[in-house]
Amino acid sequence: MSLAGKVALVTGGSRGIGEAIARRLAEEGASVSLCARHLEAAAQVAEDIEARGGRTLAVAADVGRPEDADRLVTACLDRFGRLDILVNNAGITRDGLILRMKDEDWDQVLAVNLAGAFRCARAALRAMLKQKQGGRIVNIGSVVGSMGNAGQANYVAAKAGLVGLTKAMAREVASRGITVNAVAPGFIETEMTAELLEAAKQAYLAQIPQGRFGTAAEVAAVVAFLASEGAAYITGQVIHVNGGMWSS
Repeated sequence: MSLAGKVALVTGGSRGIGEAIARRLAEEGASVSLCARHLEAAAQVAEDIEARGGRTLAVAADVGRPEDADRLVTACLDRFGRLDILVNNAGITRDGLILRMKDEDWDQVLAVNLAGAFRCARAALRAMLKQKQGGRIVNIGSVVGSMGNAGQANYVAAKAGLVGLTKAMAREVASRGITVNAVAPGFIETEMTAELLEAAKQAYLAQIPQGRFGTAAEVAAVVAFLASEGAAYITGQVIHVNGGMWSS
């Protein structure tokens, strides 16, 4: 599953699932450009990857800002000369019940989690099509995009929309050797889940047949496979990584 000679761009790559993905792709031999809203956070991950022999680029960017998508891709091309793999991982939450949800909380989540992924994919596709050597796009969704979740209407809508975007893009670029898939994690051990109250953790665990939260490394392994040549005939799919919590 070697990715030697490939160049990847991972949004939201400074912590959690995004960090694990950036590290796994680098381990497989890819040069990795990663972004976060704060350069210091991205740079720390990039420096550690380079200390282990990888090639990286850290960029400060907010994918919720329309201009940042093109800038991200341009920075990657300037550093590495090409782009083969895009992982749309950047995301935010602004939770609240619908009756109490502010317009700005709805707008911000959709801007980052859905529109940001669209704009990054559009910019990446321009580079991939120009290269004429195929490519891989992997969008990081969520189990709640399929099953819903109270108090997260904005986040659920964005992740459900990402599924539709994935399928539409896959059909548009399949003939050019570019695959587009989504990975939908369930409840994963991250900084976010670490902050849950114990009662909430137990309630979630009760819904998971395997009886445990997943790890970021387990999500990263699926992403790495979809980015590889072994997944060349897989496109337009949503791969659930959730311990049996949901099946479609």
